[in-house]
Amino acid sequence: MRYLFILLLLSSLSGYGQLKSYLISVKGDTINRVDANGKKQGPWVNHIDPLRGEPGYEEEGVYKDDRKEGTWRNFNLTGDLFAIENYRWGFKDGASQYFNISGGLTREESWRAFNPDKEYDSVDVEDVNSPGNYTIVVVKNEGAAVKHGTWKFYDGDGFITKTEFWTLGKPDKSLQPPTLARDTMTTAKKSAKPKEVLDYEKKNSGKKKVRVRDGTVSY
Repeated sequence: MRYLFILLLLSSLSGYGQLKSYLISVKGDTINRVDANGKKQGPWVNHIDPLRGEPGYEEEGVYKDDRKEGTWRNFNLTGDLFAIENYRWGFKDGASQYFNISGGLTREESWRAFNPDKEYDSVDVEDVNSPGNYTIVVVKNEGAAVKHGTWKFYDGDGFITKTEFWTLGKPDKSLQPPTLARDTMTTAKKSAKPKEVLDYEKKNSGKKKVRVRDGTVSY
């Protein structure tokens, strides 16, 4: 046990030696690490001062090779959580949530990040006509991250006020809530004429209407 402790201690000191700079948190952990190559690594806390009327805030999460990775949380300067964002390759990826001062959800976003190290990337696109089935689409990497998926906006009581659908950065109006799709289908079926009526109208199209005597007497 004694030798194991010494080995761990030496390993830890060696790790510190490979870092260009770091801070010690109140819990005794190393944060805000910068490696010998000048890249941010591991847990970080960024402090942003108020600027030009914009409120200041703090964000905490993990860097991997100088890029944000995984879940990041944003707090105002009084310590209230107002955002949870997910990152990949330093860009927003997946779900992001935003909250008001009372902790209520105000907005949900969905993003798709692209690997900046590749000229092309692939993305799964859901089949509108067959939910749950996806097609792999290869796209040219022209941006850091694009809107991709469902965006929801909430009022102060937690009810959805607006929903947007995005596919690779473009509004997708073909995606509609299932209830709306069923309602539209039902309305279309109700308004459709029976086959017999359509056949009759086709057969008699262009013919003059014939008045049929019904036995009544006119004066």
